Amino acid sequence: MLLEIRENNIDKRKMQEVIDCLRSGGVIVYPTDTVYSFGCDLNNAKAIERIAKLKNIRADKANFSIVCSDLSHISDYSKQVNNQVFKLMKSLLPGPYTFILEGSKNIPKMFSERKKTIGIRVPDNAIALAIVTELGNPIIATSVHDEDDVMEYTTDPELIHEKFEREVDIVIDGGMGGLDASTILDCTGEQIVLVREGKGPVAHLLN
Repeated sequence: MLLEIRENNIDKRKMQEVIDCLRSGGVIVYPTDTVYSFGCDLNNAKAIERIAKLKNIRADKANFSIVCSDLSHISDYSKQVNNQVFKLMKSLLPGPYTFILEGSKNIPKMFSERKKTIGIRVPDNAIALAIVTELGNPIIATSVHDEDDVMEYTTDPELIHEKFEREVDIVIDGGMGGLDASTILDCTGEQIVLVREGKGPVAHLLN
């Protein structure tokens, strides 16, 4: 299903369709402030396995991130961070950044048995944040890649729907997506480390 939802006027009925889909173990494609992403309820192992299959990787080997609704929500799924990291997250979120943090006991075993860290996002996109808020749980975030040699990410939701309509339950048309992924910052050590430079500027962060 291709479902048009716009950030400036979120249709509550359509949003409820998305929430019902996720609660029943569905897989969606949704917009963020960077690129379009596959998503499902963090607590649904079978749905996570479906996304892993779409990405041609094993679920227990996947480095999927999760989307939280705000800083308070992040604290439910990560261990306490130091003041430097907290101030940085507070200044940058919502925004195009992924923070690698130590996961809390609320992270499902599929993630925590293999590793102790988790990538967490709070994207500056009203649709993504509404999904997480209404669902009450974080959702998985992993980019929809393009097979084109020039473009790394598929930006047109209609093309995404054409390609994945048999593999996912809902593709949310939130307008054209971006071409740049999030900037990834590893905050698990003594120093904050730039893992990937993406849409979010970083020069002022690492001085």
